[in-house]
Amino acid sequence: MNIDDTIKLDNQICFAIYACSREMTKLYRPILDKLGLTYTQYVTMLALWEQDHISVSALGHKLYLDSGTLTPLLKKLEAAGLLTRTRDRDDERSVLVTLTEAGQALKIKAYDVPPQLYCQLGSTPEDAESLLRQVNELLGRIQQITGKS
Repeated sequence: MNIDDTIKLDNQICFAIYACSREMTKLYRPILDKLGLTYTQYVTMLALWEQDHISVSALGHKLYLDSGTLTPLLKKLEAAGLLTRTRDRDDERSVLVTLTEAGQALKIKAYDVPPQLYCQLGSTPEDAESLLRQVNELLGRIQQITGKS
């Protein structure tokens, strides 16, 4: 690769990942519309289905979202009846997020999301697992450099 090629947009890993992320979100849109969720709301619900009754700060850490982004998102999910936010009795500074029955019930409908996406991509769960493993390895290397985990 010559020196000029190193700074071409199409040769940047960061841009390929960024563009892929945006396009992936577009693929999810019609699938998630059936659940009444945006992509960011969907990943928030995924995190809550894994660990319910979690602090806003722990949830934000898990999702890589700051409170300025997460709070309005949680307010919308609360208004939709999918979760509640309450002050922690042991620490008034902390807000706990808990799924409602409707939020828990939505999990059953969400089981169909990954297979629909694989179908659109013409891939298999095994293809997705391989790619996920590679992306997570890259994320781990980046976190080692940035000091985040």
